[in-house]
Amino acid sequence: MAHALMYHGGFDRNHPLLKPGASTFQGSDGSERVLPPWPAEARGARIGYMERSGKKFVAVRVLDDQADVVLAHPVLIDETRHLGYGKRFGAEPTIIQDETARVLLEDLIERNPEQRAELIAIRHRALHPTR
Repeated sequence: MAHALMYHGGFDRNHPLLKPGASTFQGSDGSERVLPPWPAEARGARIGYMERSGKKFVAVRVLDDQADVVLAHPVLIDETRHLGYGKRFGAEPTIIQDETARVLLEDLIERNPEQRAELIAIRHRALHPTR
């Protein structure tokens, strides 16, 4: 199953405002930007990320068809570990596959123990869909 990561704006400006169900973010010019639809092939976990200073990207939100969790503790995204070989961030959502998503979700769960149950449920649904 495919999973996706999508840009949710600059961290300092947007993170304090981020809530489950968010569909917009503020651009660097202060204008409101609409989050595009998630790619149709991203039927598993969907991870929102924001940019911190120094071109560092952090995961801030995890959602699927049943839950939308804003992470209490954002997690720095390691492109090699969390995106997979040859994958990079870009204007379009980044599609990742099961094994890479598993690693990223495990790291998010480890860093956010108070949201463990919600994140484990998303991981289970994303990596073990009912057939």
